[in-house]
Amino acid sequence: MSAGRILVIDDEPQIRRLMRTTLIGAGYEVDDARSGEEGLDKMGRFHPDLVLLDINMPGMGGLAACKMMRADKNVAIIMLTVRDTEADKVAALDAGADDFVSKPFSTPELLARIRAALRRVPALQSSQDRIRFGKLVIDFVARSVTRGGESLHLTPKELDLLRYLTQHPNQVVSHRELLQAVWGADYGRQVEYLRVFVKNLRKKIERNPDRPEYLITEPWVGYRFNGSPEPL
Repeated sequence: MSAGRILVIDDEPQIRRLMRTTLIGAGYEVDDARSGEEGLDKMGRFHPDLVLLDINMPGMGGLAACKMMRADKNVAIIMLTVRDTEADKVAALDAGADDFVSKPFSTPELLARIRAALRRVPALQSSQDRIRFGKLVIDFVARSVTRGGESLHLTPKELDLLRYLTQHPNQVVSHRELLQAVWGADYGRQVEYLRVFVKNLRKKIERNPDRPEYLITEPWVGYRFNGSPEPL
């Protein structure tokens, strides 16, 4: 199951190659375009969940392309630029971008921005409302979890934590990212608080909480949900 479909629009070939390699490695389906015009054409054929769009390109610039792409409210748009100025950020956001990243950027930061933007895409969220990992079946609409047919009672926060982790299967998610995604921006350092929730969640979803098969600890970093979602 793909983590999402991303269209990279940039006139620099090396940027497109780097982004394609990085994003495919992170589990995304990727296509690319070298101009705003080509990007708009591929939008209709590739149907991306998110667009990475360079603000400065020959021909149709990124801002003009962004305004046209914004007609599709189910697509997230992150704009890229070499200029880190307030004017550029304001112009990008006014054109309809969801976020703004300056070049050169770090890969972890960009992937985190992508994940955050995709969480706001209704179409992608709805496609993951009911998933299965082996004997574990999760229905986020009904807010129910079963393991081998046995109904499990999760608290609202436990379910939110499970949802975030299963949206990023086989990816290491940092303590800080989990805390801020589930509890809010004011959290980030309360690692012991998170550990309590993870311990309780393991007691409910794992056959052997001391030897978890789903919720894996990545020492000093965070957690990883182990498994590939199966169709239901």
